[in-house]
Amino acid sequence: MASMRPFGFPGGADPFRELRRLQEEMDRLAGAFTPAAASFPAVNLYAGRDGIAVSAELPGVAKDELEIHAHRDTLTLRGTRRPAAEDEAAFHRRERRSGAFTRTIQLPFRVDPERIEARLENGLLQLSLQRPEEDKPRRIEVKG
Repeated sequence: MASMRPFGFPGGADPFRELRRLQEEMDRLAGAFTPAAASFPAVNLYAGRDGIAVSAELPGVAKDELEIHAHRDTLTLRGTRRPAAEDEAAFHRRERRSGAFTRTIQLPFRVDPERIEARLENGLLQLSLQRPEEDKPRRIEVKG
């Protein structure tokens, strides 16, 4: 009779190898549906006393396929990202998502929608959002 490893599995076979492989595959598939997909585009936001600077990575998005909306303290980026190659058969691996996207970002304070500047260059969107004068913090003079 062949020698048996602990738990009776011959030849050192790992009974959990297939289970681990299935778990890895499930994790990979689940990754496509996680909030990471909802966080496109990646955004950096810098808030100062007078306004907010936003930079968003938008590779593959044309400026005519991008909408920017600001209302009170909410910024919404909406658009469409075209695939790098139109022919699906050309892909060996496809990890960059294409198609329609929407990203809504809560801002730290209200912004003036009439005073927003936007520039899209080389896949990088730069926004300058100004705070309304009436919302800016003011120093209060203390009288004695």
